[in-house]
Amino acid sequence: MSLLQIEGLNLSIHGAPILKNVGLSVAPGQIVGVIGESGSGKSMTAFAALQLLPHGSVCSGRIILNGQDVLNMPEPSLCQMRGRDVGMVFQEPMTALNPIKTIGDQVAETILIHENVSRSEALTRAAEALTRAELPQDRFPLGRYPHELSGGQRQRVVIAMAIALRPKLLIADEPTTALDVTTQAQILTLLRKLVQEEGMGLLLISHDLAVVADMADEIVIMRQGEVVESGAADWLLRNMRHPYSKALLEASAHQPDRSTDEPSEVLLDVRNVVRDYTIHRQGWWGGTQTFRAVKGVSFQLRQGESLGLVGESGCGKSTLTRAILGLEETQGGEIIAFGQRVGRDFPNSLRSGIQVVFQDPYSSFNPRWKVARLVAEPFHLAHRRPDDWRARVAKVLEDVGIGADAMERYIHEFSGGQRQRIAIARALILRPEIVILDEAVSALDVSIRAQILDLLATLQTEYRLAYLFISHDLRVVRSITDRVMVMRAGEIVEQGATAQVFDDPQHDYTQQLIAAAPVLPEDVTNGENDDRAEPVV
Repeated sequence: MSLLQIEGLNLSIHGAPILKNVGLSVAPGQIVGVIGESGSGKSMTAFAALQLLPHGSVCSGRIILNGQDVLNMPEPSLCQMRGRDVGMVFQEPMTALNPIKTIGDQVAETILIHENVSRSEALTRAAEALTRAELPQDRFPLGRYPHELSGGQRQRVVIAMAIALRPKLLIADEPTTALDVTTQAQILTLLRKLVQEEGMGLLLISHDLAVVADMADEIVIMRQGEVVESGAADWLLRNMRHPYSKALLEASAHQPDRSTDEPSEVLLDVRNVVRDYTIHRQGWWGGTQTFRAVKGVSFQLRQGESLGLVGESGCGKSTLTRAILGLEETQGGEIIAFGQRVGRDFPNSLRSGIQVVFQDPYSSFNPRWKVARLVAEPFHLAHRRPDDWRARVAKVLEDVGIGADAMERYIHEFSGGQRQRIAIARALILRPEIVILDEAVSALDVSIRAQILDLLATLQTEYRLAYLFISHDLRVVRSITDRVMVMRAGEIVEQGATAQVFDDPQHDYTQQLIAAAPVLPEDVTNGENDDRAEPVV
């Protein structure tokens, strides 16, 4: 018997078709992975199952959840079903959690809404749910607030809220996209453990084929609101028939063509850099405490070279980046860029030679400006904006594959991949020699990520750029870098040629990172097929 059975589901919003004849099922103790790019309808299918849809939505077909016809249930019954029969884990825990309520109160709230129990009993059960989500009370008291936890710990709180009433079905919508590889592995292990121990069904939504391949019993592949292919995970991965499915698989294992030219002169020289933060303690005794975020880091970056920097959240990657950009003072060592020390007196003429591409391009743009002004923004580092600035903006937009006709449009009119291309154009407008890419592709779909990586490889050859590529995605780092550094707790614990570090890691931490990274089976990436017959929907 299925916990969730979706048959012939159609969804339109204000007359625009969103889902078309979608069908899938989830049984007790089963993990079903839903794969597809942004806009494919993955999340809307989950929201339709819970009837958490915007105004103007019209659904048809059948959604049977725990034996009940969801499309014919009144809203009070739906409210009882949500949380009790089905739990939801959202992608971004900070937006799913209330920042001014303790984690204990937020988990207990789920119980109080659905059951007539006292607050003390609800808190006791909340503590049990948090413990099941591997947040024991001796280390994570109920009185903590979300901002006091790491990203992985906050995701565990969201999971605790979802499982507090022991639902029969759990829906996880991109639960690990923003997490580093070790934290991702822990969250996926926890979800698998809950399925095995509780017998619940799990609908896992992701754009990462490797994650789903490692977790799912069944895979459903969606495109433009339709299911294009589905079947048992092991079989489907080796017998994909639809061109879109094959394109996703190819993009997941994509290796951009990169120049093999030898790097030349040293552009950036980081020498024994130390960065300390002073923490002011509260309470009667007060006082301050010094925290060392970066501990004597040294490396060089040469023209035309791509250098990777990997490590878990909180290891010091972003702190080191801000120091290189001259945004923060260092307490030891020195940073030499283009032969001059980086600091407050670092001239704008040299500062323009180091540009950065951020993880989320939308939040790094002013939404009220048109693209022409956004891309031209770095000209403030020049003595004066050149007279031909519009021609330069048009040229760099053409270089990144957007086109000059985008200049008079606003950033909200573009897709995520197009916004990232515009962010790259802004970084290139001053013809820098160094570009820092801070998680620049981690939030992108696999096919768009492959396009951006190809673009970066082409631009590096054309402009002779040096890249400092910061990422928690080891597959991306391996495909785009010449050398890699592994950072842990503010220190570089291992560095060397990328292939050497990945194939023969020496440090225990590097070995842990590589072991935690999800990978597609070799026989899948090599294109080998399984000849066993199985029907494909």
